[in-house]
Parts: sequence; C-alpha cells; structure tokens
Amino acid sequence: MKSYMDKQEAVTRQWYVVDAKGLPLGRLASSVASILRGKNKPTFTPNVDGGDFVIVVNCAEVLLTGKKIEQKEYIYHTGYVGGLKSIPYSKLMKDDPAFVVQKAVKGMLPKTPQGRKMAKRLFVYAGPEHQQEAQKPQVLTLDI
Repeated sequence: MKSYMDKQEAVTRQWYVVDAKGLPLGRLASSVASILRGKNKPTFTPNVDGGDFVIVVNCAEVLLTGKKIEQKEYIYHTGYVGGLKSIPYSKLMKDDPAFVVQKAVKGMLPKTPQGRKMAKRLFVYAGPEHQQEAQKPQVLTLDI
C-alpha cells in the first residue's frame, strides 16, 4: 500500500463562514483551528499547508462557561521592568471580542512559520457582517 502525500501546488482552498453565536469559546477555537490547518480534508498532510479560509462572525456573543468571564485574565508583558499587565476577559469581551476569538484560535495553531501563515487566513468580526462577500463563502455549521 502507498500513502498519499499532498503537494502544495495541488491544494485548493475554500472559504467558510462560521457563526459563533452561543458557541463555547474553546470548542469554537479548536474547530476553526482544525479547518485552518486542513485536518477536515481527507488529503491532510502535516508538512503541507492545505487549510481553508475561515470567517468568524458574531464573536461578541461567544460563551465563556462557568466563572471564566470574571476569573480568566489575558496576561502579557510590555518588555519593560515590572511590565506585567493583565486584563480581565469581561473587559476584553466589551472592548474587543474579535481579539478574544483570534487569540484562542491562534493558540491552537502550530507555533511555526506555517502556523503563522495559517493564522493569516482567519478573519474575525464582532457583528454579523463581514467584508469577504466577493469570495462567496459557504456557511459552515459546527456540531459542538
């Protein structure tokens, strides 16, 4: 038996729209990361970037279960001495809900140049409208 190895030239990419309304953040992020990586295709090859484009809309209405909305924090460092900063997710969800979803999906992609290329195919919007109508994206319902 021979294994099929996909080539970069043979990759065809599609556009998908995912509605995040009422979906848990982690489950949404793992499903979107899988599509960006190309794991939903039968021709998945780990060393070939064969993923699709994903548009996530309504991310302002994504769910954080339990007490995560009050307890979870986004922590980063400015690079200066004593520059550790933290922002609660309740404030992030009010200010920039698209950042929350984008950060969750990026965290589930490989930390390599190929993973950074995959992250550029993710488009996240807080509301129901998006700017990629010309690509004729297909509506994708996630069963999670």
